[in-house]
Amino acid sequence: MSQVKKVVLAYSGGLDTSVIIPWLIENYHCEVIAFAADIGQGEELAPLKEKAIRSGASKIYIEDLRDEFVRDFCFPMLQAGAIYERRYLLGTSIARPLIAKAQVETARKEGADAVSHGATGKGNDQVRFELTYQALAPDLKVIAPWREWDIRSREDAVAYAKKHNIPVPVTAKKPYSMDRNLWHLSFEGGILEDPNSEPPQDMFILTTNPEDAPDEPEYVEIEFEGGIPVAVNGEKLGPAALLAKLNQLAGKHGVGRVDLVENRLVGMKSRGVYETPGGTLLVNAHRELLSLTCDRDTLHYRLLLAERYAELVYYGQWFTSLRRSLDAFFQETEKYVTGTVRLKLYKGNCTVAGRKSPNSLYAEAYATFGRDEVYNQHDAEGFIRLFGLPNKIESMLRKKK
Repeated sequence: MSQVKKVVLAYSGGLDTSVIIPWLIENYHCEVIAFAADIGQGEELAPLKEKAIRSGASKIYIEDLRDEFVRDFCFPMLQAGAIYERRYLLGTSIARPLIAKAQVETARKEGADAVSHGATGKGNDQVRFELTYQALAPDLKVIAPWREWDIRSREDAVAYAKKHNIPVPVTAKKPYSMDRNLWHLSFEGGILEDPNSEPPQDMFILTTNPEDAPDEPEYVEIEFEGGIPVAVNGEKLGPAALLAKLNQLAGKHGVGRVDLVENRLVGMKSRGVYETPGGTLLVNAHRELLSLTCDRDTLHYRLLLAERYAELVYYGQWFTSLRRSLDAFFQETEKYVTGTVRLKLYKGNCTVAGRKSPNSLYAEAYATFGRDEVYNQHDAEGFIRLFGLPNKIESMLRKKK
């Protein structure tokens, strides 16, 4: 092992990072400082301080980043319409660059010469953490225990934890892992590794089973200014408080569950189950308001770039010039995305019940199927002839040959 004096570990208190603290001390003979970002884990943060110190850390930082997470990471992603492989709302992906950024800042404050994370050598998170380290602190040594140690499974990690008297929230009987923040809650591993198995109902935390959700629908209004959500049901709220409110409303009606098989960056497919209640409402509402206020060509081009943006987030390429450039484009196209969307929540479904904007491009006088005085339907004949002219010419010439 190379010489390291002080390491700042991205610490969650879960299985992997719990065993990493004693492992770093044993193998690198260094001081370990734990860093945890509060991005909406809730009660999970309560035992971290005692647990980290008991595991061998010299100190622990727990930094409240909830508003920064939602405002500077989730909302730009929302504006871009970024959804990975058309279904994954990127809750874990978008959190990692912020955690790594704050971890680097802590390392600078403490004069550390290394940073460490608990991501496995099979997953995407190792890339997301380390691309951020490279962008913000290329001089720091990176220690990724899962790529070095002899532990090869979660069962091995549980055994190591027991050996060092470290309590962990994962057992051999219930081995799936969870990752929670204000945007979502994800589940992986254990029984979920079989893509043909239905997730157990007692696994879900943020959302009610749709079958047990209220028998009456509920309407929710979300107000946007320049593509940024600012109010729920007429109440102005800050970024974190707004998302927390939507999580509660959507979760009560079982909205926001996704079960998918996705393509990891490292090459394999993986099965994940996600709860994204508030995020689901925001994505649906933003899309509807955009459809009302954005011209056709810009909207269609946005859809192309949204897919690329989703890949950037999923791949951990947040701190790149391409992402910053795309943000500039999306922010420009969001200038008129102001208005209110009304959503109907019922038994796991989120449907649009209305949308309005002072910047609406919807002109009823032109769109109506009733009698109008502004549109000459005979004009369509010439348009169709010109629009189809290339096809007509090709057809005539091919037949001659």
